[in-house]
Amino acid sequence: MVTFKSAKVEFRINKMASSCRFCNLFGSGLARYIPNNARRISTTAAKNEGAQGEGFLSKLFVRKIEPTKESHSTMLSDKEVIYEMQTHQIKPAFLDKYLSNYEKHAALTADLKMGELVASWVVAVGDQDQVIHIWKYIGGYSKVDTALKTHKENADSRKLLKERLECLRVRQTQFILPFSYWPALSPRSGGNIYEIRSYILKPGTMIEWGNNWARAINYRQHNEEAFAGFFSQVGRLYNVHHIWCYKDLQARKQTREAAWRKPGWDECVAYTVPLIREMDSRILEPTSFSPSQ
Repeated sequence: MVTFKSAKVEFRINKMASSCRFCNLFGSGLARYIPNNARRISTTAAKNEGAQGEGFLSKLFVRKIEPTKESHSTMLSDKEVIYEMQTHQIKPAFLDKYLSNYEKHAALTADLKMGELVASWVVAVGDQDQVIHIWKYIGGYSKVDTALKTHKENADSRKLLKERLECLRVRQTQFILPFSYWPALSPRSGGNIYEIRSYILKPGTMIEWGNNWARAINYRQHNEEAFAGFFSQVGRLYNVHHIWCYKDLQARKQTREAAWRKPGWDECVAYTVPLIREMDSRILEPTSFSPSQ
């Protein structure tokens, strides 16, 4: 037995011993008080760590990212089809002028065969006075390079851009790739609304996100609401966009509630929540010239 003269040292040792006893109690004794039907949120990585017998604290704070010799884009998408997402913040008094200008820009781009406009929306709920356009380029980044160069050299395109800039407050562009497991993107007809749910993921978790959503998407096909699923490759990274199409807000409510009633959907959500740093939802309305309505 070792005796310490310092009261402070003795206090610290007693405190450490109490903490150790608490950790042991928390890791074993308290487990029997947790109801069997309580939802436990974990990740695949955490389950594997538990199977190897690692400690309780390491399962809480340590996340192992498996190394890979392939890029995320190669494993999750076809790089021969590139999409561009343009997000424009419009001066409130200039929205009509901006939309008229952009319709001309879209028509000119189609005539030049320098890209295909997939969809064009005005944000109805979320960031007000915001417009989102999605363009499709078949042929990889070589097609993108040609399109950018053509617009810079074309006099009509430069004139339209100069007029359009007068209407803008902020603009942002991302080059994005479609998830291979998502249903093929096809234009919608009729009066619909769209929801874009954007996620910022923790670096290193894109593959796990894709693995979980490859299963989860099967729970969201009942009303064919899945419009498009993308992840960023140039611009803000680890950014995922899921776009859904609904008849109206009531249909959105009913569709989402139906998904929660399907066995397995809650588990998919539980596995993906720990991968997210930020998330955002916006309700969109198609512009008059949007190919998808």
